[in-house]
Amino acid sequence: MNLTVIDVSMIVFYLIMMVMIGWYYRNKARQNKESYLMGGKKLPWYMLGLSDASDMFDISGTMWMVSLCFVYGFKSIWIPWLWPVFNQVFNMMYLSKWLRRSNADTGAEWLATRFGLEGKGVKGSHNIVVAFALIGCLGFLAYGFVGLGKFMEIFIPWDVVQPYLPFYIPAAYVPHFYGIIFTLFAMFYSILGGMHSIVLGDAIKYGIMTVGCMAIAFTAVTHLDGKELLVPAGWDDPFFGWQLDLDWSSIVPAANQKIEEDGFGLFGIFFMMMLFKGVLSSMAGPSPSYDMQKVLSTRSPQEASKMTGFVSIVLLPIRYSMIIGLTVLALLYFGQLDITSETGGSDFERILPAAINTFLPAGVLGLVLTGLLGAFMGTFSGTLNAAQAYVVNDIYLKYINPQASTQKIITANYLVGVVVVTIGVILGFFAKDVNSILQWIVGALYGGYIASNVLKWYWWRFNAHGFFWGMAAGITAALVFPFIFTDVLPLYVWPLLFLISVAGCILGTYTAPPTDETILLNFYKTVRPWGFWNPVYQKIKTQNPSFQPNKNFKLDMFNVVIGIAAQLCLTVLPMYLILGMKAPLAVTVLILTVLVIVLKKTWWDKLNEEPQVSATDDAPDMPAFPETGKVVEFQK
Repeated sequence: MNLTVIDVSMIVFYLIMMVMIGWYYRNKARQNKESYLMGGKKLPWYMLGLSDASDMFDISGTMWMVSLCFVYGFKSIWIPWLWPVFNQVFNMMYLSKWLRRSNADTGAEWLATRFGLEGKGVKGSHNIVVAFALIGCLGFLAYGFVGLGKFMEIFIPWDVVQPYLPFYIPAAYVPHFYGIIFTLFAMFYSILGGMHSIVLGDAIKYGIMTVGCMAIAFTAVTHLDGKELLVPAGWDDPFFGWQLDLDWSSIVPAANQKIEEDGFGLFGIFFMMMLFKGVLSSMAGPSPSYDMQKVLSTRSPQEASKMTGFVSIVLLPIRYSMIIGLTVLALLYFGQLDITSETGGSDFERILPAAINTFLPAGVLGLVLTGLLGAFMGTFSGTLNAAQAYVVNDIYLKYINPQASTQKIITANYLVGVVVVTIGVILGFFAKDVNSILQWIVGALYGGYIASNVLKWYWWRFNAHGFFWGMAAGITAALVFPFIFTDVLPLYVWPLLFLISVAGCILGTYTAPPTDETILLNFYKTVRPWGFWNPVYQKIKTQNPSFQPNKNFKLDMFNVVIGIAAQLCLTVLPMYLILGMKAPLAVTVLILTVLVIVLKKTWWDKLNEEPQVSATDDAPDMPAFPETGKVVEFQK
């Protein structure tokens, strides 16, 4: 164990500080439901963006990305498109504005602005979104729990801890024990202080992580000076063909086995599948998790767009400085790292903690560890906050106690937080590893989410029945497929899952009448989506001939392409910088500069050009929908 008194003191001080922040904000959080879950919708966009970026800078994901960078080199920049990482660009350009215009508190509450408040289909669509959100939140809690345990096991060997405990824990469950200990700290400050403490804690953590990442990058550059990395041909080239063509046989043979197990050998097909799924997933908008909660917590639609755009800027260069820095150290001294798993094979997810533990000096080690622990706590707290919002807002207040007092609402939040954490920890005991959970979440579960959530934005005829049956079919298939396609990467069976979900959407839509006319008109005037909304537009046009539809489809798509290219530049820039690849670095900086100038004119300068609606036509953010209403008499 390389931890010194200085390192341990930093970690302990940080944990105490997080608890104090939660305690400090407890009274502010207890003012009302919106203050607890949304920060009162008064937090500035850059703080929410910093918090959202910090939530994405998690231990489990970073361990996974370092293992990818080691094995796949520069081609690893594409693999996070599984999430897809570029969904932030779609949100930045138009979807965050659309979402925030609803003024809802959760994704389930948002559905009321699209489908109304009454009807069997509306109730079903509401319940299915809550179910999906909770399944996703629990999956991410288990994902973070497993990653944290594996991470801490490297730094605190069990043979040092075991003699001081009055009970015996098998070696296989040591990571889970460490995960439980640090989960308790995260649970305390996030449950007690709500969104206020989460955002402040994330900002502090981001500052610590920035210093730590820069220290790792500097250490890597120092060690690399005058040396060459022993890597396969093509490792330092981000471009690829149909085959991956990375041969580790004479360097690290176990890396070839990982490529085979990952199923990424046919990289061209893998990339096309990622792109197809990623674009559709991004067009569905933010998933009902901490990302959506941060968008809904902004002060205005314009600030929602700024917030999501800010995420990539503050996250990618800093995070990839750490990723490439640790990869360089691991490649230079691979023989000195112990990444052996419990089963005896090589576990490349252990590269991150092993490299940190081996090469960082005292003080710097404590700083990085503190930042990564904060990364876990930030992701954990943001996910927990989203789960609390759905259970309290969309179950407790809707079905159990609609007239609950503020005190009862806060108490319910506390209780729900403890229950959700407990279930997430239990699920973590059944998870194989970080990658297995991640692949299921992004490849299967989110595959069942896409069809319904794309159609809700862009097709007027899509109704609550279609939403429910599309989601139900997709989620059911996502839960069943792992037992049927046991040895197949979830991404490769995603098209079948998607078709099942689309079939559910279409059948559900046309077995029920269109959404109430009042709801559709209010939604279209308030949210202003583009897409297949002409019948609704024509109806509004008869009432107000001066009304203009959203004609920004081409501009939004152009900005999306430019934004994705800029996001890739932000990713590879620190990689080229730390590896000293001067020519590619200069080209990247030049391209990024041009792209930023273009986006300044085509996106930033147009943010305040919100469509204006006359006072007689403007719909409130959360319309008071009638219990019954005339069915829209549009032609199907």
